[in-house]
Amino acid sequence: MNSELKIKRVSWRKRSRESLKTELSPAGKRAAGAGSCPPRCPGTWRLSGGMAHSQPAEFCSDSEDLFGDYDSLLEDSSLLAQLDDAEQTERRQDVQPDFTALRPSKDGARDQQPCEDVLTDSILDVLGDEPLEDLPSSQLQFQEHVRRSRPQQDAGLKTSTPSRDVEARSRRRTAGRRSSMAEQLKRTMLCNAASPAAVSRSAALKEAVVSEEISVAVQAMETVCGDATDLGPFFGLPSKVKDLMSKLRNIDSLYAWQETCLNLDCVRQRKNLIYSLPTSGGKTLVAEILILRELLCRKKDCLFILPYISLVQEKVRGLATFGLELDFMVEEYAGSKGRFPPVKRRNNKSLYIATIEKAHSLVNSLIETGRIDNLGLVVVDELHMLGDGSRGAIIEMTLSKVLYTTKSTQIIGMSATLGNIRDLQKFLRAENYTNDFRPVQLKEYVKLQDTIYEVDPKEEDCFRFSRLLNFKYSSSMQKLDPDHIIALVTEVIPTHSCLVFCPTKKNCENVAAMICKYLKEEFLRLREAEKAVLLSQLRESGGGAVCPVLKRTVPYGLAYHHSGLTAEERRLVEEAYSSGVLCLLACTSTLAAGINLPARRVILRSPYVAADFLKRSQYKQMVGRAGRAGIDAVGESILILQDKDRNMAKTLVCAPMENCYSQLLQDEGKGLLSLILSLIGLNVTTSVKQLLDFLSGTLLWVQQQQLCEEASLTEEVQQQVDLLRDKQLVTVAADGLTLQVTRLGRATYKGSVDLSYSDLLYRDLCKGLEALLLNSYLHLVYLVTPYDLVSQCKPDWRTFFTQFTRLSIAEQKMAAAVGVPESFVARKAAGQTVRKPVDLEAVSRMYLALVIFCLLKESSVWIVAEKFQLSRGFVQSLLSSSAAFCSCVLHFTEELEELWPFKSLLAELTRRLSYCVTAELVPLMEVAGVMESRAKQLYNAGYKTLTQLANADPAVLASTVENLFRKQANQIIASAKMLLNEKAAALQEEVDELLRKPSE
Repeated sequence: MNSELKIKRVSWRKRSRESLKTELSPAGKRAAGAGSCPPRCPGTWRLSGGMAHSQPAEFCSDSEDLFGDYDSLLEDSSLLAQLDDAEQTERRQDVQPDFTALRPSKDGARDQQPCEDVLTDSILDVLGDEPLEDLPSSQLQFQEHVRRSRPQQDAGLKTSTPSRDVEARSRRRTAGRRSSMAEQLKRTMLCNAASPAAVSRSAALKEAVVSEEISVAVQAMETVCGDATDLGPFFGLPSKVKDLMSKLRNIDSLYAWQETCLNLDCVRQRKNLIYSLPTSGGKTLVAEILILRELLCRKKDCLFILPYISLVQEKVRGLATFGLELDFMVEEYAGSKGRFPPVKRRNNKSLYIATIEKAHSLVNSLIETGRIDNLGLVVVDELHMLGDGSRGAIIEMTLSKVLYTTKSTQIIGMSATLGNIRDLQKFLRAENYTNDFRPVQLKEYVKLQDTIYEVDPKEEDCFRFSRLLNFKYSSSMQKLDPDHIIALVTEVIPTHSCLVFCPTKKNCENVAAMICKYLKEEFLRLREAEKAVLLSQLRESGGGAVCPVLKRTVPYGLAYHHSGLTAEERRLVEEAYSSGVLCLLACTSTLAAGINLPARRVILRSPYVAADFLKRSQYKQMVGRAGRAGIDAVGESILILQDKDRNMAKTLVCAPMENCYSQLLQDEGKGLLSLILSLIGLNVTTSVKQLLDFLSGTLLWVQQQQLCEEASLTEEVQQQVDLLRDKQLVTVAADGLTLQVTRLGRATYKGSVDLSYSDLLYRDLCKGLEALLLNSYLHLVYLVTPYDLVSQCKPDWRTFFTQFTRLSIAEQKMAAAVGVPESFVARKAAGQTVRKPVDLEAVSRMYLALVIFCLLKESSVWIVAEKFQLSRGFVQSLLSSSAAFCSCVLHFTEELEELWPFKSLLAELTRRLSYCVTAELVPLMEVAGVMESRAKQLYNAGYKTLTQLANADPAVLASTVENLFRKQANQIIASAKMLLNEKAAALQEEVDELLRKPSE
């Protein structure tokens, strides 16, 4: 074959008919035009062979119209026209129906035999009269065009030629015969026209390029070279990831330390790693790149552990688009959300983004189902929280189980600087990478009286004089603001941003209101329209109500931020601050550990959090918010001190970071007790000896000399096993060595129920079954009200009595049955002494249950908070905690046959508590980041289902929904698509399970 192949990119414009004739026209038509062949004869039609011509073949782009000026099949008399001519000729010659007659005989002539044709009258008969809804618009137009071209006939008659009646009778006589070749071709062509369009050539090529890059990266990872600095186009990832980072995050290059960290030998060899840098150093980006490498290159699932629900939801929104573009699932495990065990994916892999508690339950579930080896990477943010009470114990349990049950899972820990990093390295068998990089220089100051000192550890006194405050205070101002906060903030706002950390929630509100009193009127004119929009959004989120303090401070560009705000209020305030609409936030320390909101200047109103003196780690987190990368050249922090706190402050600002210690033995060994129970239940360990073998891989083992002072670790383990036996959660087999979990013990660890309350919960549920009230939610709500929140709220007895009297008679009887009679509440409301002993914990729990019960009826946090004189933030937190505990109780009851009625009852209640909105808004509320007011906006705009939202156009959505930015619209749509994919995968797993053949 001598013809030359020439590749030519052709535009999408239609080519002329002439350019197509040599390749696509029938042979007869081409020959007639050229004068080189006799006219076309029936039975001799054929398609031309493209390679028979001497001119080179041209390859066109996939977007080009290959049909040129042919607008439909009817405009071209090529193939179908010749088929019709051939069949008509055969019909006239009355050839036999035997299809062998179409084959030429040995002498070149065909046998002449009568034939009854079975060809339909026209292509219209193939189409029929049924509408083809599934056809694309172009084919529907073609169908309509054909129907319009039919000649009008008398009613009840079919379109046909006069001679077709006899042919119709012939067709009826030969109904059992094979269809003619022409009919088969016509049907095939029509099916092809109705079928979905194939994937474009350019898309297929792009996919091939990405697959090839991943393949190269995988090979490189498997055969790591000592001198290699990069495993692929973008740190072992396809170039598409780099494009997405630029498009979605505006990240075009990495910091030097990030590149160094990603190219460490231990990272490339998949060893465990702890890396620590100051706050705002860019730690999370490194973790995300490692996660993408694991998902795309090694095809393994990943677990990303974050400390707070808000951070989980933010990360789910941020990574959903990456998941859609790179074909992996992003699943949220927070609050009541998350499947146990997780759905098995047929093709793509999953990134589980989880809170500390949910991550532990997820790892338990993977161990129990034998799928822990599918987990390729675990990333822990804020690793220093290992030393933070009960949550630290849960992190240690989770990581210890991963280390013990699988050798192929890599663990990555991120943290600010830690004091005893060596202990953590031994525990995780990890390498360590430390860097003091900050994108913006931080200068730390303290203020005493009117003097500001710079923090300098080299100085003997730790403080070096910097300047005096130059601000004229009146006597009234001095009395109102003795700490000179107004002077400090007005040095930077409104040109720059400022955060003021306060010791209490009430102090946050007072500070914000006080600053507004002395700001100039020019603050009101800055971004006035955007502030008005923010206030309207706050009002809408509150169902028409807005906080009086925010109503006063927002016009000046100020706000407060603490747990007393609802989740939606906090989100609106955070977004307004990030965009510069607000220039100052008065906040509590929780903001420093949550979402990243940097500022030019950070002011610490006091070195206390409530009544406790600040820890070094808390101080570093707060001052670490100073300095905005890409905006400020420097960041400043100012700690306001009283003379009495001066010496303690020296230790705070100059001492090394605190050490991180295991929390398994804290609170009388509650963490160790829970760990032992789950290990026995999961069959990871079945004896005291095996338990000690497991514990040799924990942080507690590394630090046992410091922590096990009263008794050895072996004695501690034996004590906890004995306690589990006393609680009837564990039994010992007949051999006296093998430990086995009881039904109650299994229910306890699978439901993640605190061991302090497991027996109490079981008794309450069993007692509830005796007279379960089902004509209202109150009884079920009481049973799932968290025990650990009882101490956080003291009943207002008058409010309690008022709400109690509004209950139905059946509900009041139920309250009396659980230990809260009306007479007791009435006496307390009247201020009288009650002599008869009453379980005060049950009373307080019923009070909280009434709060939740009112929420389910009112569905307005503002109204309920006002009724019970509680902060709306606490009310919302109570609802969220109840939803999470309800989910735990549901898993608890699933393991105990006698509690079977609760399985279906609590499943629906979990759903109601999780969203607490009207039924039509629930599907929209399932999308990460969509709150009630946003769900109402989407619903009113016509996006009433998850499918409609997932298929929305971002530009249209942003323009349709008020105050919705394009970036937010993209994130909402991506999250909705990801949620749809999750639901589809879950259904597919059910189908696979139903169709799976039983094993022999």
